[in-house]
Amino acid sequence: MPHYLIKLATLLIIVVCIILFIVTSPPIKSPIKNITPSGTNIICFGDSLTYGTGASSDMDYPAQLSRLIEEPIINAGVPGDTTAGGLLRLEKDVLSQSPRIVFIALGANDLRIGISKEVVFGNLRKMIDQLQRRGTLVVIGGVDVPLWGKGFVKEYQKLAKETGSLIVPNVLEGILGNKALMSDLIHPNDKGYRRIAEAFHEVIRPYL
Repeated sequence: MPHYLIKLATLLIIVVCIILFIVTSPPIKSPIKNITPSGTNIICFGDSLTYGTGASSDMDYPAQLSRLIEEPIINAGVPGDTTAGGLLRLEKDVLSQSPRIVFIALGANDLRIGISKEVVFGNLRKMIDQLQRRGTLVVIGGVDVPLWGKGFVKEYQKLAKETGSLIVPNVLEGILGNKALMSDLIHPNDKGYRRIAEAFHEVIRPYL
């Protein structure tokens, strides 16, 4: 075989190998910020879904998550809170508590009262930025409501990717509308909150 044909065949083999490597390689994940976080405490920050409206004593999702990870968790949930309210109390309820890992589950009340996506996710971004500058690992808990969710889940996912946060895209997935898991039309019961705790646990477990 002529020398130039050997070179051509070798080049073709190399090109094919490169293409196969690109096609079969797993997608590169967005880097997660603060995977070795500073701070001391784990905090769940949110509205009534974090507070535990509808749950029995010590059966809210932060309490159940605490038992799953075998570490204490501060419940900083306030019923009815919005992202604007959360931004206002972030310093007092979270930043002053030496946060190591923070679960943020806010936006459901904004969605309910018709706050624009730009405002909601602008507020969330400001919270995440302040937390990450303190060295905190952030986990976002998104919320989606059938028919009037307004594309919030995609915005939560986009926010997580752009900020390097972990995410559960919809904490109410498989819960909302399931009478066996709900205490009322909006809030889970003990079993429903267990589902939320398990979803967060699945996401955070590799980083504990």
